[in-house]
Amino acid sequence: MKKKCLLLLFVALGVGASAQKSIDQRVSEILSKMTLEEKVGQLVQYSGFEYATGPQNSNSASVLDEIKKGKVGSMLNVAGAEETRKFQELALKSRLKIPLLFGQDVIHGYRTTFPVNLGQAASWDLSLIEKSERIAATEASAYGIHWTFAPMVDVARDPRWGRVMEGSGEDTYLGTQIGLARIKGFQGKGLGNIDAIMACAKHFAAYGAAVGGRDYNSVDMSLRQLNETYLPPFKAAAEAGVATFMNSFNDINGIPATANKYILRDLLKGKWNYQGFVVSDWGSIGEMVPHGYAKDNKEAAEKAIIAGSDMDMESRAYMAELPKLVQEGKVDPKLIDDAARRILVKKFEMGLFDDPYRFSNEKRQKEQLNNQDNRKFGREFGSKSIVLLKNEKKILPLSKTTKTIALIGPFGKETTANHGFWSIAFKDDNQRIITQFDGIKNQLDKNSTLLYAKGANVDDKDKSMFAEAVETAKKADVVIMTLGEGSAMSGEAKSRSNLHFTGVQEDLLKEIAKTGKPIVLMINAGRPLVFDWAADNIPTIVYTWWLGTEAGNSIADVLFGTVNPGGKLPMTFPKTEGQIPVYYNHYNTGRPAKNDTDRNYVSAYIDLDNDPKFPFGYGLSYTNFKYSDMNLSSTNLKGNQTLNISVNVSNTGNYDGEEVVQLYIRDLFGKVVRPVKELKNFQKVFIKKGESKTVNFTLTPEDLKFYDDELNYDWEAGEFDIMVGTNSKDVQTKRINWSK
Repeated sequence: MKKKCLLLLFVALGVGASAQKSIDQRVSEILSKMTLEEKVGQLVQYSGFEYATGPQNSNSASVLDEIKKGKVGSMLNVAGAEETRKFQELALKSRLKIPLLFGQDVIHGYRTTFPVNLGQAASWDLSLIEKSERIAATEASAYGIHWTFAPMVDVARDPRWGRVMEGSGEDTYLGTQIGLARIKGFQGKGLGNIDAIMACAKHFAAYGAAVGGRDYNSVDMSLRQLNETYLPPFKAAAEAGVATFMNSFNDINGIPATANKYILRDLLKGKWNYQGFVVSDWGSIGEMVPHGYAKDNKEAAEKAIIAGSDMDMESRAYMAELPKLVQEGKVDPKLIDDAARRILVKKFEMGLFDDPYRFSNEKRQKEQLNNQDNRKFGREFGSKSIVLLKNEKKILPLSKTTKTIALIGPFGKETTANHGFWSIAFKDDNQRIITQFDGIKNQLDKNSTLLYAKGANVDDKDKSMFAEAVETAKKADVVIMTLGEGSAMSGEAKSRSNLHFTGVQEDLLKEIAKTGKPIVLMINAGRPLVFDWAADNIPTIVYTWWLGTEAGNSIADVLFGTVNPGGKLPMTFPKTEGQIPVYYNHYNTGRPAKNDTDRNYVSAYIDLDNDPKFPFGYGLSYTNFKYSDMNLSSTNLKGNQTLNISVNVSNTGNYDGEEVVQLYIRDLFGKVVRPVKELKNFQKVFIKKGESKTVNFTLTPEDLKFYDDELNYDWEAGEFDIMVGTNSKDVQTKRINWSK
């Protein structure tokens, strides 16, 4: 029996090795048969004709003809089993019958949408985030999609940049962990499984540091900052086997990322030994011409392929120029072979050469049309992403038997807006998305009344609806105000210089406040907003982001206490735009501000203190958590010892709840200045009322490493502050010495 088991094991191992060898052999065989133009064709991606996610220049007849000639490797924005099958049939009319890859921006859900990504990050729940992408991959693959342009792992410290909604916020560690969870969710048990889609780490690199928070703008920083803050999520993604990378639009120190040899060839494909392929962002190869880095598309194509960009998304530069560049001796044909090989390998790994239509299955698509289990999860995820910012008078949770509640504001009966930006539109969205009004009404007692008044539009100066809203508020026992920014105000190309409530929403809030009625303010947004008046004058504030298909139910679950909110902010919330960028892990200066009043000759504003309105990691609960008995295994460590940290967390309130316990460190002195705090770990723990839990962390020298001014990555002996707490500001601190 033992020999038989061993034989089966060897056979299994042999099959695995043979399968990998077979892919390499088959790719080599195909490459040997391909003309130069056919190889370049694999490096070309066009958009479908109905839905564009960038400036379009498509000629549909020309694209269809090129597909039949084997001059297109991938299509994006083509979805649905029937539609993808039609395009794949065209590709199989080509000489070598090489199948297409179908890509789509599956950003925070597909048929079932979940909270916008920044809202998901507020859950600090890696298991929920991974599951959301597992569901998204299952739904998208059923609609014929092979590849998503996600996750966005850009670190972003400037909320003026609209694409903060697509990422995980300002922290490198948190962003890395969330990025890994997303990749695992998308790619499941591995490419080739019918419910797995290729993930894409984007935007490589430093896109989140665009100057002024203005989309597509330049990025200017030291290589040390680039390596320490912005590259770690990408390095982790590469090590985790993410299928693809996407270039960013920005330049880095004067070199556009799309042609930046340092990040693409030297780091990604060199030092990190990345084996997947790199796709440009929409038109970013051709955009190097107006960028001032290439004189025309020909030079742009030359610089991009030499630097390491494998696939051209919608620039029309590679197909038109690369064959000529190879023939002129300006581009080594080995670069074309390498790029084509990387793409062909992924097509084999996805199983498309064995069955090009395996993802174009109408039966699977129908099964995912309205999956109730997915909706149920979406409801849970939405509620876990909400952040309670204030609850001073304990108005929340509301009683379901409250006699009269008024819902006032422009978002109360919105449907598709609940998707948030970067979502897939379906024709039945108005019928299947749960509004805030319906979610609240469905949970109210049958003898209770829910009133509604819009009060104001999202973004105009019309105050004609104020009177009705005020009269509606006067009839209520509690008023729920639903304000914020429109769902299309955060996202790509949605940079804002003014982050206040748009239009006359704040004026409406002030008028309702004059009634003296208790107010619960819900803020709908895809980024941190500036709402200083509300934060100072409204005792109850809930940040609801944009929560997706089940938004109304998720919100009602929190408002009525079915779910105790446990979300924490993944970005610092400023008091005013003048503080931006403001983030918790900043460096100190030689003249740090010591307090709020003494601002003379220190690093401070003369008209505002430095503190944000709400710090990174902040979020309240309906219960109270008390931290005590922080213990360290030692205060003097040496070499590769491990530091064990424990803290007791007690639920001293009246509700069961979840708390995100956060671990920070500070390296007090170094060969380069170090941040005042750095998140190094966190745990989300559920604690019943009246109970306590001991939360344990460990630190090793690996957690202390940083890049010096010569890009050496190591740790230094010295003193460190170890901090544990409920957010980045409210922590317990103990000091240690760690020698080498």
